[in-house]
Amino acid sequence: MAMGEFPDSLADVLAGVQRLIRRRLRAGLTAPPLRGAEVELLRLVVARPGIRVSAAAKELYLAGNSVSTLVNRLSRTGYLRRETAPEDRRSALLYPTPAACARLHDWEVRRSALVREQVSRLSEADQAALASALPALRRLAHNLHEEAEG
Repeated sequence: MAMGEFPDSLADVLAGVQRLIRRRLRAGLTAPPLRGAEVELLRLVVARPGIRVSAAAKELYLAGNSVSTLVNRLSRTGYLRRETAPEDRRSALLYPTPAACARLHDWEVRRSALVREQVSRLSEADQAALASALPALRRLAHNLHEEAEG
């Protein structure tokens, strides 16, 4: 493969793997599926309970009104609880509900099992190649994050 083709191929493969994982995990759902941005927001709120809507928007690189729409939808479905910030009544703090935590935990367990099973089906050489690529992929993610911050 020519070096000029590599970045596009990498992006295509990463997106394809992520899409296929989501599709496989949706098959076993008993609740309506969540959109990608909804899952990202829930994961962020579970990791940082009490995060402000504006901070969540910045962290997810989304417009504030987009996050507000997601918050409204997730609040209606019982996955987010919104509280008024005591020091700024115009600001909302976000908290996950037990239902959100349970759903995310279930998703993470199922995702881990799926990926573990699929990786085990690869040859030892392929498993080693993927493992050795992880540091570079983490640096790529870090660079993308840093550039978006700047």
